[in-house]
Amino acid sequence: MNMRHFLRYIFFIVLLLGNTVFVSAQSAKWNNISTRAIKVGIMLPLHDKNGDGKRMVEYYRGMLMACEDLKKQNISVDIHAWNVAEETDVRQTLLQKGANQCDVIFGPLYSNQVAPLAEFCNAYDIKLVIPFSIQSDALKKDKMVYQVFQSPEVLNDKAITTYLNRFPQAHPVFVGCNDTTSRKGVFTMALRKQLEKRKITYNITNVNSPAESFAKAFDRNRQNVVILNTGRSPELTAVLNKLDALTASNPSLVISLYGYNEWLMYVNYNLNRFFKYDTYIPSTFYLNSSNAKTIQLKREYKQWFGHDMMYALPSFALTGYDHALFFLTGIHRYGRNFNGSKVQNVCVPIQSPMHFEQVGKGGYQNNYFQLIHYNFARQIESISY
Repeated sequence: MNMRHFLRYIFFIVLLLGNTVFVSAQSAKWNNISTRAIKVGIMLPLHDKNGDGKRMVEYYRGMLMACEDLKKQNISVDIHAWNVAEETDVRQTLLQKGANQCDVIFGPLYSNQVAPLAEFCNAYDIKLVIPFSIQSDALKKDKMVYQVFQSPEVLNDKAITTYLNRFPQAHPVFVGCNDTTSRKGVFTMALRKQLEKRKITYNITNVNSPAESFAKAFDRNRQNVVILNTGRSPELTAVLNKLDALTASNPSLVISLYGYNEWLMYVNYNLNRFFKYDTYIPSTFYLNSSNAKTIQLKREYKQWFGHDMMYALPSFALTGYDHALFFLTGIHRYGRNFNGSKVQNVCVPIQSPMHFEQVGKGGYQNNYFQLIHYNFARQIESISY
């Protein structure tokens, strides 16, 4: 028997023994959670060899900052971190000291590591928080799994349903942007099919259409909602320029924009026109850069680690902060019964709100969804669903 097979054999023996021991010990393990340190495991690529590692290091640092804030609330945390890189056999990691003592584990990043980690967490009654994109059946069958990431397909469905509920009387205007790299056609085609099913008429035009032809796509008597078939900045700017010319000639037109998550990256350049065109952006996250707590965390991050947070949307450090705050506060208060539902939400997020719903008889999926609305009154509001 080679070393790899031997380790796998030992791993599954440990799981079997663990099931026997921990079934009787589960109650004792969780009953005193509010009076002791929460034992947290981090199993992510924590290295500086590539982008995955650097992003996960920043995510981990955000978690550490959350733990510092939790100390101020008299919530103690005992963290064990393992570098689980893409080539790591996670079964070997799970044999290391302290792994089976965790109350919650955050990870992994890679799909092939999910199944053994989920089996391990089920055996030892450990909550498993999978923070990023993975492909696995674990969510459907393992009750200890909490999947934060929502797939593009799920988000498209939510964005379409939200549009139909929000704008039942509006006139949709689809603007082609000639972007051959765009993948937004999946969304626009699905939305058009739903509109046709409801017998809601819409118009299609193009950013390069002559002004007169472009104007004919808009209804003078109803709210017009403009939907682009790309999320890229250059095309968005071209459409905004087109709308400026249109509304200069037709000031009575009522126009709103229904956009994409990527547009949050372009706010600094387009804020005034987002307000002007009553813009709605479907998203699972939003960061208010002028928020006092956001400013404080960015300042503290630089003080702690010697440089600014990397530019990313969403911010990895603040994602880690929100995830740690959400789960550790919830576990401290509710123990094993914490499931991340709306009624159990006990903290205010900086960037990434969450609420979880059980998937059949399996684990829990984050289903939070919102519209970020830049309204005519120059206010930004989050409309949650």
